[in-house]
Amino acid sequence: MHNKLATRFILATLFLDAVGIGIVFPIMPDLMERVGADSTADGAIWGGILMAAYAAMQFLFSPIIGGISDSVGRRPVLLLALVALTVDYVIMALATTFWWLLIGRVLAGIAGATYITATAYIADISSKQDRAANFGLVGAAFGVGFVLGPAIGGLAAGWHITAPFWLAAALAGINVAFGLFVLPESLAPGKRRAFRRRDLNPFGSILDALKLPGLALPLVLLFLVEFANMVYPVLWSFWTRELFGWSAAFIGLTLAAYGASVAFTQGVVLRHLIARLGEWRTLMFALVCAVLAFVVFGLTASAWVMFTFILVAALADMAPPTVTAMMSNMVAEDRQGLLQGVIASLGSVAAVIAPMIVTGVFQRFAAPDTAVYLPGAPFLMAGLIVLATLPFFWRLRPAST
Repeated sequence: MHNKLATRFILATLFLDAVGIGIVFPIMPDLMERVGADSTADGAIWGGILMAAYAAMQFLFSPIIGGISDSVGRRPVLLLALVALTVDYVIMALATTFWWLLIGRVLAGIAGATYITATAYIADISSKQDRAANFGLVGAAFGVGFVLGPAIGGLAAGWHITAPFWLAAALAGINVAFGLFVLPESLAPGKRRAFRRRDLNPFGSILDALKLPGLALPLVLLFLVEFANMVYPVLWSFWTRELFGWSAAFIGLTLAAYGASVAFTQGVVLRHLIARLGEWRTLMFALVCAVLAFVVFGLTASAWVMFTFILVAALADMAPPTVTAMMSNMVAEDRQGLLQGVIASLGSVAAVIAPMIVTGVFQRFAAPDTAVYLPGAPFLMAGLIVLATLPFFWRLRPAST
């Protein structure tokens, strides 16, 4: 029974982490206006800085916090992270300047890096027979939170722009109280290890993986695809506000619809396509969908066309897990953990770099005084990046294909 309560606490924590990521997306244009942005284009730049700061903190602190939890135990790390998240949401609610928002996002990124500790806790308390099922619950909790986060943020902003943060602070605070009563320590003192200097280096595992035979090219290609896909979470709220004048609530609902579509394509459609077409053909189909969606989003001024191509964009999101599966089949069992960690790290690097570049392009083509008005230019840029990867992905074609 105690393990069940602890598992529920971990799932609630991961759900809140995911909600915290998505809750900001639909309200970002209004939030930037609140702290002084003069236009949607300028607001996008400021929003890009906030997103990059959040991702950078997650990337830098994930190995550090993971190492600390191996050294002092999981319980104190998880509870302190939730306290930090609660404080962060209060800061975000009260902030009236960009710098306070930046402090809040930095704090949230550090606290959100506890994803590794939460999954380690699940591994600690699960039997070998239950571990796969419990990790499935972890993915489900994070996925549901990521889908609901934008919807919660957009709808709550209908009351007030700060309402999503007060709601998130209340939920995080309740979870802290829940954890104090139901969360035992999962890592016995005898199984802990000393904190190592290597735990401070988030780039070490990336360099190790790039040296493995045959992995350098697919890892670089996966990074480029992940970079291109960042245009959706980074720009969606600013692009739709600029082009269609949508409210935060409607932006949040469309982001939730996109997230649900991605979950369906990755969880249901992908399995059937791979069974029929094989991994490589499924990958190429997803990449073609990506290019098509980016080009249409880049050029369209019609909301109905955009709604139609949300489904095409969701099909494109089958590419990253398919590349991951192909690489997983290329490495030995004792390198699987290294590979998955590197893939997560590369995704984090893309999430740091992309917001600055994507919003910079948006500002250049959506500013009030621009010579060429094309708010969808970042989508066209993303489409060109994916298009450029196609000849290299072709080189990964199996000999039997």
